Amino acid sequence: MLVTHEHQTLYGTVKKFVEDELNPHIAEWERDGIWPAHEVLKKMAGLGLLGINKPEAFGGLGLDFSYEMIFAQALGNCKNGSLPMGIGVVTDMATPALSRFGSDALREEFLAPVIAGEQCCSIAVSEAGAGSDVASVKTTARKDGDDYLINGSKMWITNGTQSDWACTLVNTSDGKPHQNKSLVIVPLDAPGVTRNTRLDKLGMRASDTAMIYFDDVRVPQRYRVGQEGMGFMYQMLQFQEERIFAAASGIDGLFNLIDATIAYAGQRKAFGHAVLDNQYVHFRLAELRTEVECVKAITYQATEDYVAGRDATMLASMAKLKIGRVAREVTDACLQFWGGQGYMWDTEVARAFRDCRLVSIGGGADEIMLGIICKLMNILPGKKSH
Repeated sequence: MLVTHEHQTLYGTVKKFVEDELNPHIAEWERDGIWPAHEVLKKMAGLGLLGINKPEAFGGLGLDFSYEMIFAQALGNCKNGSLPMGIGVVTDMATPALSRFGSDALREEFLAPVIAGEQCCSIAVSEAGAGSDVASVKTTARKDGDDYLINGSKMWITNGTQSDWACTLVNTSDGKPHQNKSLVIVPLDAPGVTRNTRLDKLGMRASDTAMIYFDDVRVPQRYRVGQEGMGFMYQMLQFQEERIFAAASGIDGLFNLIDATIAYAGQRKAFGHAVLDNQYVHFRLAELRTEVECVKAITYQATEDYVAGRDATMLASMAKLKIGRVAREVTDACLQFWGGQGYMWDTEVARAFRDCRLVSIGGGADEIMLGIICKLMNILPGKKSH
């Protein structure tokens, strides 16, 4: 992928925002268990960062997805994973399908305020019994006149306690599981919505994550994104941007952690010399750097294919799989070189160790990515590879 001066300028703007507006508050937001989404998003909107690849007609910049990927990479300079994830839900998980398939009226009502930083949003797909198995969601939307009545629940919803609305995957008929689902925009202040439970997580501590219950929640059918019954397909397409975003947003954080480990291991003394002076240590750090560069290369190629209109499913899945595994390897190895200090709760390496574990679970677990890759390689049981 060709990185232009315009890409570099955007990267610099986002990185400066992270350093000035996010990193100074990380410890406070981690302690509080929540980030001030509306406040942060309003500031980002002032810089034009919430609609980079969204239509100009609704306040976006109308740029291609390569700029969104660079935005995600720059967000990775945040000193925790919570903020890139929470912001990414707004820009690349809850809004792609709305932006692409929503009616003009729906986009004016819900997409435009998000791009302007006036609203926060969530993607509500996962349920207690249906995480990566998207086809198994049980939440229903039954027609009642011109409305839907929504019943069910959603689990592990990022930004869930403070979002204004959620792009929600529901069953709108009793048909086949891949053909009976729709994406519906559900205002989270609607009667019948309950979202009082904020979940206590291992990592991503500055991100609020909620359980959301729907009890006869009435929303107009015009809040449906695109065609009825196409929700599963729309969500699969939406996952492509989510997975590329996940890979891109992890790259710089790992580079920074390796650099911080080099600095710390160069100062930390053991048996009369710096830990970094051990050949194993500096060889291992070189290996880790190489692994991250490989993730970057896959992510950039996936982005190039996606922008060109080629099928990026395999490379996006590979990038998502690889960033989760490489992040676990890098953070574990770096923590080891920090020794006892690395095991302290508030250190940068300990936070990265906790935060990165979610990457191999959320947005499609490693096993789902492997299944997609195997399917595209035509090597699933009963299939002949070629």
